[in-house]
Amino acid sequence: MASLSGTSSGSSLLHNSGSDEDLQAAMEQKKRKRMISNRESARRSRMRKQKHLDDLMEQVSQLRKENGHVFAVLSLTTQHCAAMEAENSVLRAQATELSNRLQSLNEIVNNLKGSSSSLLLCDGPPEAVDSFISAWNFGCMNQPITASAESMFYW
Repeated sequence: MASLSGTSSGSSLLHNSGSDEDLQAAMEQKKRKRMISNRESARRSRMRKQKHLDDLMEQVSQLRKENGHVFAVLSLTTQHCAAMEAENSVLRAQATELSNRLQSLNEIVNNLKGSSSSLLLCDGPPEAVDSFISAWNFGCMNQPITASAESMFYW
């Protein structure tokens, strides 16, 4: 093959062949650099992924710990609430009982007032009025109010 400048095609091929080898070597070098760069990038990506996973695992552990603490507080609060409800129930029953006693005592006092005034209207001696009132003996007034010490002083 003849070239335009008049040189032989053999020297041109030799020159092209060397340049092709250099080009190919440069491409191989670029390919190796790219491969090394890709490996390094993949390694960094795996490290980031592992760090993220470690962070998430730490967060899970922390949240489980907090959840356990919240559950313990909730359980304690629930027990305290149940105790307060029981105490309130006892106090309501005692209040109802005391209210009924007070109402009964008020009725007795009103009856006694009415009876003593009718005795006084009869112009009886005051001793008769006293003996009439003492005959009632007010036994119901001496009944104890039932309440346990721990329920009275429990806050």
